[in-house]
Parts: sequence; C-alpha cells; structure tokens
Amino acid sequence: MKYAYPAVFTKEDVGYSVIFPDIPNCFTSGTDLPEAIEMAQDVLNLMLMTMEDKGIPISPASELTSCPHEDGEFVSLVSADTVEYRKKYGDYAVKKTLSIPAWLNTLAERDGINFSATLQKALKEALDLS
Repeated sequence: MKYAYPAVFTKEDVGYSVIFPDIPNCFTSGTDLPEAIEMAQDVLNLMLMTMEDKGIPISPASELTSCPHEDGEFVSLVSADTVEYRKKYGDYAVKKTLSIPAWLNTLAERDGINFSATLQKALKEALDLS
C-alpha cells in the first residue's frame, strides 16, 4: 500500500526530531535534515506495515495545511510504500509446508518444475504484485 502522511520536523540542538501526528507513537530523529527525512520514511513504513499486519485501523492522513505545529517547526509530507518496504527488508526465505495431489507432484517433478518459484509466481499474481 502507498501512503503519504504529514510529519512535523523540529530543529534540535543536534539535528531534527520528527513526529507523525496521525500515527500514534510514530516518531524518530536524525543528525541532519537528510537523515531525519530518511529515518522518517523508515519509521513510517515500519509502523504502517505493523498496523497492516495486526489489523489495526489506519487513520487517513490529515491535510498538510491543517497539521498542528509550533513556531520554528515545519510540516512536510513523507511517503511510504509498505509493499516495497516488505520486499526490501523481508526478502528472506520462509519454509512453508503444503500438500498437493500425488499425481500433480509426480508430473511436476518429472518436468523439473521448481516448486518454490512456481508458488512465488502464483502468489504474486494472486496478490496483483506481478
């Protein structure tokens, strides 16, 4: 899923702190602005992915212009793509046990079908991720 949420950036003695008013407990910091932006994208992806996985309702993003902030702070949209985040950080093998009819197994093995690659391809198609 793709998202964009407003983040409030606050200049600190060293670097910036970042909070997402629409996402509970979603905050981070960076030693400079580029790092703060990078960390903001990372924490937003992680929080949204966790909420998706746990079935926690994800509130819609506030309008950028209505996001509360103090003098000296600024608000910027931060984007997140949880599908791409999962691909980047969850690209390790997970063993799955499944059952198929014996006749199908025999034919697939005879033809040298790679079960893992075939299942991955089918899952990507079923999830419209191809």
